[in-house]
Amino acid sequence: MFVRTQRLTLRPGWPEDAAALTQAIGHENVVRNLSRAPWPYPVEAAETFLASFDNPVDTKFLVFEHRDGATRLIGGTGLSEWKDEPNELGYWYTPDAWGRGFATEAGRAVLHAARALGIRRVTAGHFIDNPASGRVLRKLGFRPTGKLATIYSRGRGCEATTARYEIDLSEGDCSGGGDEDHRMAA
Repeated sequence: MFVRTQRLTLRPGWPEDAAALTQAIGHENVVRNLSRAPWPYPVEAAETFLASFDNPVDTKFLVFEHRDGATRLIGGTGLSEWKDEPNELGYWYTPDAWGRGFATEAGRAVLHAARALGIRRVTAGHFIDNPASGRVLRKLGFRPTGKLATIYSRGRGCEATTARYEIDLSEGDCSGGGDEDHRMAA
């Protein structure tokens, strides 16, 4: 599945993305806020991750910015299984893409795609020492559950506490509003 927003293209990862993925995610301050990515992040980890893009209707994407007629890999986002939750929103962005609204724009697109696929409940979480991620989730319409969970972060090499969120996509427009045009193709 491909999704296009005003500034971004969300698409599956391809084997030829390995070098760009390794460069974009390969920052300790990015990987430390993820549970599954190792630190340091080798190209072999990128190749393994890219091999997981095997279902054309998965809501799992690499995120590419459009600028000056070119595209650049700036992050990743999508839904995946986490513990007993079938639709957990996750995302990461390379540091020079932080603070520019890309996480919110791409998150809205993922939630729009999820709703189109009939997904009604999505969960998410963020490490409590990463409040910027919590702000993104609230902008997207997620509500704090009041629950905390301790999970292992490969990037940190230890367990860390996360704040938990959820959104019900059947309750009107819960994708954070906005009038972005989300074009999807399978």
